Amino acid sequence: MGLSPAPTSLYYLAWVALVPLWIATVREKYRENILIMALLWGFGYHGTALFWITGIHPMTWMGVPWLASLAIAVFCWLFITCWGTAIVLLWCTGMFYLGKELPAAARIFLGVAFWCILEALWSHTPLWWSTVAYTQSPHNLPILQLGQFSGFTTITAVIILINGCIAEAFILGKWKADSNNSKPAHIDSRKLLITSILLLFSFHLWGLYLYRQPLERVADQAVNIGIIQGNIPNTIKLYPEGFKRAIDGYTKGYRLLARREADIVLTPETALPFYWPDIVAQGSFYGAILQEKVPAWVGAFGREGKSYTNSLFTVDGKGKVMSRYDKVKLVPLGEYIPFEPILGRFIDRLSPLDAHLIAGQSGQIVHTPFGIVTVGICYESAYPEHFRGQTLAGGELIITASNNAHYSRAMPAQHHAQDVMRAIENDRWMARATNTGYSAFVNPRGDTIWISGINTYELHQERVYRRQTKTLYVRWGDWLTKSLSLGVVMILLGYKKTLT
Repeated sequence: MGLSPAPTSLYYLAWVALVPLWIATVREKYRENILIMALLWGFGYHGTALFWITGIHPMTWMGVPWLASLAIAVFCWLFITCWGTAIVLLWCTGMFYLGKELPAAARIFLGVAFWCILEALWSHTPLWWSTVAYTQSPHNLPILQLGQFSGFTTITAVIILINGCIAEAFILGKWKADSNNSKPAHIDSRKLLITSILLLFSFHLWGLYLYRQPLERVADQAVNIGIIQGNIPNTIKLYPEGFKRAIDGYTKGYRLLARREADIVLTPETALPFYWPDIVAQGSFYGAILQEKVPAWVGAFGREGKSYTNSLFTVDGKGKVMSRYDKVKLVPLGEYIPFEPILGRFIDRLSPLDAHLIAGQSGQIVHTPFGIVTVGICYESAYPEHFRGQTLAGGELIITASNNAHYSRAMPAQHHAQDVMRAIENDRWMARATNTGYSAFVNPRGDTIWISGINTYELHQERVYRRQTKTLYVRWGDWLTKSLSLGVVMILLGYKKTLT
């Protein structure tokens, strides 16, 4: 399962990877070790998928001692891996106690519903990334289209459903065979196995039909967006050399894109690592805006009292700030310390870093010269509800700005995969600018129109289109999890009544 997400992208493994664990929750001979199996499965998936987080080491360039840097990296990896593994442990526990006496069909429903409920709950916590659904992105575009109905939960439900049908087919066949009644068993198990295959093809055909729907391109809704990928390593970004490269690189890139008739220019997260008034005072980049008169989205810092925010400023062609978006979902342990009363002292002992930022308010509406846009900065790409709310409020296209410079290539690949899902769920064109890669343009079907290299300075512009459509997910949110929750209650109550 850990090999199914990007960048290895062996996404087809996800359709069978849960089968052994599912079988273990039901068959008696495995039950004594079920929690150990769940722990191993959870670590295998989340630990492998999220191993890129160790790329924050070494942080010696920030003044962190080498051993302390290693300890921080290992702690972050283990903590977030354990957090994801908790989903697997709770799921196995629920299947063990609630599902063991249920018939196969009811147990399949319970397995799907319980996993979706747990992921939905986890997606509202500060630590969230590796949903089962993202194993299919960005390559299995037909199945990703199902995200239009109830977000990533739809895709997770389908994957767990197929795994459950295959597992129950094996369980049914083995149980019947052990009961000396093998002939009916093979018939029943084969039917269930055939059902899983038919469901797999049916969902993909349904998604393929949605994927093949033509995209309307209305000329007066077009926006020609230019992207600057500055390629400034984190090792120098917050030092004089990095400041100079940022000012020179982004000013030069802005001028070139403006002269290529870009309607607006998008820069990455904290592309210019200064407060906005300091950018105005410095003069180079701001002066270029005044001369070229092309609007820009500028990644920089904002002030909030005595604190600061990670912000994206919408600056019009006259140099006026039309709107400012402050990052809402901050990076745990990087931009703030989660569970600070518990972990704060430990982190402070390991590191001299001041990991504190002020989070922006939810419900921000970002006005631009081209209407309202939906905005995400870096880590927010993992939170679909963050994008849905802005699209429901009128966002007509999506822009994201990120800085993935301190991680291996696996992280920007998975980050791109997350953004592909958000584009499909919201039925919006997307422009994503990153510091070192991968910057990209994505259409509402999830096709990557253009993607940058990694660790390269790049300029690119693409025509995207504003859209006013609202998918079922945008209108109703994650209605599937609520429906599954109700179904679980009805099944358990009904089964209890039958036993009574």
